[in-house]
Amino acid sequence: MASSINKEELVENMSANLVLLRTCLGLSQSELGEKIGLSRQTLMAFEKGRRVMQWGTFMSLLSVFREDASASGLLVYFGIYTEELGRYLVSPGSVARRA
Repeated sequence: MASSINKEELVENMSANLVLLRTCLGLSQSELGEKIGLSRQTLMAFEKGRRVMQWGTFMSLLSVFREDASASGLLVYFGIYTEELGRYLVSPGSVARRA
């Protein structure tokens, strides 16, 4: 059975710390947006709290930030990447099975 996670809380934590995480990688809004397929305006809206991030966007950002040691440490520090999320991501119930 998959671990239970609070996706809303994780997304809120990512949004609240997005500027710091992006800056940690030395990326502009445009550069980060290009990496994950979003516009600079959309990232700006997330950073300013004017738009709610979708789970797919959260996962895309997570994959970018986890590749950098400093940013990855900040993900843990800010409660964005938690033990529960790690278990959820590798649990059999978190992946759709093909027939």
